[in-house]
Amino acid sequence: MVSIGNFFFKYRNWIFILFYGALFIPSWPLFSPKQFGICYYVWPISIGLFVTCLGQLIRGLTIGLAYIIRGGKEGKPYAEGLVTEGVFNHCRNPLYVGNILMLLGVGILANSLVYVVIVIPAFLFIYQAIVLAEENFLRGKFGPGFDEYCQKVNRWFPNLKGIGKTFGSMQFNWKRWILKEHTTQFIWLIGITLLLLLNYPGLTGYDKNFRNLLLGIILGALVLVYILIRYLKKTGKFKE
Repeated sequence: MVSIGNFFFKYRNWIFILFYGALFIPSWPLFSPKQFGICYYVWPISIGLFVTCLGQLIRGLTIGLAYIIRGGKEGKPYAEGLVTEGVFNHCRNPLYVGNILMLLGVGILANSLVYVVIVIPAFLFIYQAIVLAEENFLRGKFGPGFDEYCQKVNRWFPNLKGIGKTFGSMQFNWKRWILKEHTTQFIWLIGITLLLLLNYPGLTGYDKNFRNLLLGIILGALVLVYILIRYLKKTGKFKE
């Protein structure tokens, strides 16, 4: 499993984008008018947005409170230090938990049975393999310190005990959140916009012209904000 995880680790950023694109695979609906009535779309929209926004919230809090410097060197797991504060004091992989919830939420928002039943389990398998590969590296680098951390903190399910104290004792770095997360947010918001406006014509009164106008305005605004953040970051005018 570790070798499988090492393989997927090399392409983990592309994996998220690939699975995000799978949202548009044709599928049977999770919620249909026959089962839930004419306002069936209220269910996938409300549940989907709640779950995916929860995932983004977890990612945001994790990055804003205690960013973990973890990446790849020569396509292999790497870490400068063992981060155990912030959200990492309650869950060992909060960023991955956030990703899972984000994808599950947009899958529900897409009203896709195939995505929720087939794609998400495949995504979970890949993430489990990646985490095992990372843990193998961290155990080799930090030894007993990492084992002690694993005994106290769950791999996947957050322990909410003391979470208020954690938030109260740390300052949220919103600049770091924007700088580190703006690309993920950009892709995420584009996907949500497309799903809402293309999958649910009732939201725009079944008026295609109005839908296309609204779609152009929202996507255009997102692109402009993204370009602005990239420019400010590259020129050093916006720093942590």
